[in-house]
Amino acid sequence: MSEILLFASGKTDIAVAMEPLLIPLIDNLPSTVPFVGPEALERKRGRPFKARLGANESGFGPAPSVIAAMRDQAGEAWKYADPENFELKQALSKHLGVKPANVVVGEGVDTLLGLAVRQYVREGTPVVTSLGAYPTFNFHVAGFGGRLVTVPYREDREDLQALLAAVKREGAPLVYLSNPDNPMGTWWDAAEIEHFIDALPETTMLILDEAYGETAPTDALPPIHVGRSNVLRMRTFSKAYGLAGMRCGYAIGADRPILAFDKIRNHFGMNRLTQIAALAALADQEYLRNAVGRIIAGRERIAGIVADNGLHAIPSATNFVTIDCGRDGPYALAVLNGLIENDVFVRKPMAPVLDRCIRVSVGLRDELDFFEQQLPQALARVK
Repeated sequence: MSEILLFASGKTDIAVAMEPLLIPLIDNLPSTVPFVGPEALERKRGRPFKARLGANESGFGPAPSVIAAMRDQAGEAWKYADPENFELKQALSKHLGVKPANVVVGEGVDTLLGLAVRQYVREGTPVVTSLGAYPTFNFHVAGFGGRLVTVPYREDREDLQALLAAVKREGAPLVYLSNPDNPMGTWWDAAEIEHFIDALPETTMLILDEAYGETAPTDALPPIHVGRSNVLRMRTFSKAYGLAGMRCGYAIGADRPILAFDKIRNHFGMNRLTQIAALAALADQEYLRNAVGRIIAGRERIAGIVADNGLHAIPSATNFVTIDCGRDGPYALAVLNGLIENDVFVRKPMAPVLDRCIRVSVGLRDELDFFEQQLPQALARVK
């Protein structure tokens, strides 16, 4: 309950406003979100983008077999989805070579990150991540009152040794690492990741975000072992499978930490058409291989455009390319704003050192053609 004092005609009237009070943790959080969507920018600008190259979606879309499966089952959308995600978990377990008990399905990796943080973080808990890494993870940590401990990137890669040192120094129960990395697109090979895992304290849970695993070199992903109870690997159908709008991700881990998700997850959070789409996408590995080939070709195209404009494309294992603009953060931001003003939606890292870059997703040919036309103009505007 809060009181509002009103002063009128020399008298003090007390009006009591009855309203629920937020807990201090939530009340004191800033009113921010990790990302401003392109739709919000379009509403502000009053016109749509001509090239949507900022959200790391797949403009190639889902496989025709996936669209057909959704169309065939659209009439069943009145039913709740299977809260156990039984068929999808069975298919994923077969695909991954693990038991169904080693897989949990959720509404995208973002939701699973939030559930993982909820399980290991309370107010004041130290949580280790890289400065400039995926901001949605930080958003969840802040929402549960965790204390973020960040280490800088080293040569545009997450610094494994610095992350490990911070974990041990802080006694952190949770550490986040993406491989391949967002926002830089860089990666560590599997041997380095396995060495990092082996060196972690057994009491520290590693969130290994492999959202871009399908677009990575084959030697970037360690074999899946579910014998260790302190590793959760997270993957998604949003990127190479072309289902970002359907919201479906999954985590892989040992029996006990995976079972813990069932204690707190939204059991009816998945929708039926998403389950159908993910099943069909997983079954169509030929389309996935084709999409990955197009993504690789798109990365090469972007790198060529960048080189033609005197900039440097950082080698990428993702479905985007991070572009070193060669100067500082304000300069890169001016380049980004110039592209946005010219109807090209892109994003950029904001952390120090990384902020000298902009990030461009692989898109359709006509979108990359348009980007190629507009980049020189954006650069010329800020010289």
